[in-house]
Amino acid sequence: MALIPAGVFRMGSRDKAPDEAPVHEVAVGAFWIDRRELTVQEFGSFIAATRYRTEAERFGWSEVFDRVRGEWTRVDGADWRHPEGPGSAGAREEPVTQVSWNDAEAFARWAGKRLPTEAEWEYAARGGLAGRTYAWGDELRPGGRLMANWWQGVFPVRDTGEDGYRGRAPVGRFPPNGYGLYDVIGNVWEWCADWYDPTYYRRSPRRDPRGPESGTERVMRGGSWMCSENFCSNYRVASRSRATPDSGLDNVGFRCARDARAIAERPSPRSGAPALGADRPARPPTRAGRRGSSSRSGR
Repeated sequence: MALIPAGVFRMGSRDKAPDEAPVHEVAVGAFWIDRRELTVQEFGSFIAATRYRTEAERFGWSEVFDRVRGEWTRVDGADWRHPEGPGSAGAREEPVTQVSWNDAEAFARWAGKRLPTEAEWEYAARGGLAGRTYAWGDELRPGGRLMANWWQGVFPVRDTGEDGYRGRAPVGRFPPNGYGLYDVIGNVWEWCADWYDPTYYRRSPRRDPRGPESGTERVMRGGSWMCSENFCSNYRVASRSRATPDSGLDNVGFRCARDARAIAERPSPRSGAPALGADRPARPPTRAGRRGSSSRSGR
């Protein structure tokens, strides 16, 4: 994990999506956050230790993006082991997907962690850069370099795979941000702790906001491999998305956080807890019917 120092930043965007406004000043206390998105292997350790069944496994289906038809479709048997359905498999070092907010929260509790708040997530994702569009600056491709895993080509017709990937990439394959965090932009959307409200920024408290007290959808951040230059700009660091907390999709995963004092006190880890990265300070610089409806993240 990386220790993110306490600080003040300007959250949101003034000229993009309405739910990103207004730009407002937020003070965030110090906290720890995983350097990488949780992998299939790490989630498997949780399953082996607890025999937990994800919501997709219990429902018997999940939603998968159909590249031929260019739309989301229900696929029986799609789950974290088989993110595109039977016969598919998530590579061990890829971010785990087809996990709902509830599944992510269950993992975090087991690991002695929690999901980051939306404010913590954006503060950490900015990596110490004030007011920039992306986690690395204001140019999407600085010097022509691909800085994150997104859809190259024309979405959804053709993915050229310039970055070497058509879909999810193993975690940590792209440059980290100023706090040493990998894949905060692209690859998979990441669940945050907060309920979603498109107008929340208008009344958000200045210090350590934690979102509305209730809601029907949870916040997701960071964009995914489905974002493209012709289709959406959700790889911007201020971009917000959401889905119902029982939704699982093949472009949504998570990373965990922890209070700064929790690690300082060094509690004994739970037996069998997966290794989620070294604890070192960072350097500043859904669905119809039973599951409600998802926001179709990435489109």
